[in-house]
Amino acid sequence: MQKHTTDVVIIGAGPVGLFQVFELGLQGLNAHIIDTLSAPGGQCVELYPDKPIYDIPAIPVCTGQELIDNLLAQIEPFSPVLHLDQEAISLTKDDEGLFTVTTTKDTAITCRAVIIAAGGGSFSPVKVRLDGLDQFLDSQLFYRVKDPSIHKDRDLVILGGGDSALDWAIALAPDARSVTVINRTERFRAAEASVNKLEALSDAGQARILYGVATGFTEKDGTLTDLEIRLRDEDRTVISVPVDHLLVFFGMSPKLGAIEDWGLEFDKRLITINQATYETSVPGIYAIGDINTYEGKKKLILSGFHEAALAAYAIKQQFEPDKKVAVQYTTTSKSLHEKLGVN
Repeated sequence: MQKHTTDVVIIGAGPVGLFQVFELGLQGLNAHIIDTLSAPGGQCVELYPDKPIYDIPAIPVCTGQELIDNLLAQIEPFSPVLHLDQEAISLTKDDEGLFTVTTTKDTAITCRAVIIAAGGGSFSPVKVRLDGLDQFLDSQLFYRVKDPSIHKDRDLVILGGGDSALDWAIALAPDARSVTVINRTERFRAAEASVNKLEALSDAGQARILYGVATGFTEKDGTLTDLEIRLRDEDRTVISVPVDHLLVFFGMSPKLGAIEDWGLEFDKRLITINQATYETSVPGIYAIGDINTYEGKKKLILSGFHEAALAAYAIKQQFEPDKKVAVQYTTTSKSLHEKLGVN
């Protein structure tokens, strides 16, 4: 077993978890991060790496990946240790008040405080239920777009009617041979502007919209060639749609995993906290970002950044209860400049 010791363990390497490293660093505290994904970024990278974000203060627009890249650069001075592609599966507390978090990769990290910044938990895509289709996973069947260029000049079939499905249909249409969007009903669950754009592409002959469900597929020599669709018309007509790449966006299924067994108080699968400190019902364990709930809660990245700052101050006060934790400003504080490596 690999054993580590640090000040704080952060569970979740999304934007809020990464920014938490920065706020802890300003307080002189070190952190280790645990995340089930193989790369930092959370939903920003998993769901919309190329999708523009407009509500990050002082950044008029950036993609999800750019936001994560900038956060990683910002926390470099504090040398966080990332434990990726593994899940926190157990939490114990000894007589001295120290926590030990153990992961699925047989890693044990001892710390003085734990911060849960796991969003809605670990996410896995909701899969299309067609027996035998999984054989094409990552070759012709995709649950996320990692590299848009591989879909160029292909016949694309996109299943789903939410934001991700429509956003990628709109983004990929200019370079694809064809794009067919298949939604279960005539009601999309996406932004009205996106629906209007997709319908405009359809009117221009650059995309096709069908309403129905996938019922089967055809393959030839180990290659997926067509998808069978049962339409929502009166006759329940079944048609065959040519497909090179099948992109499925049925949403993500969140799982809290072992966190549910840590004795925390929940309200509808969200962790309740003290809004002054973001400490949970278990002393020494904090929760920030989409995983927590309180009156007036808004699930925004910038709200999570605010929560990370307050949690860092509260943890510093927890570690040094006899000292007053003063607010310092990165514009003028020499000690903060030293921590950030600013001359």
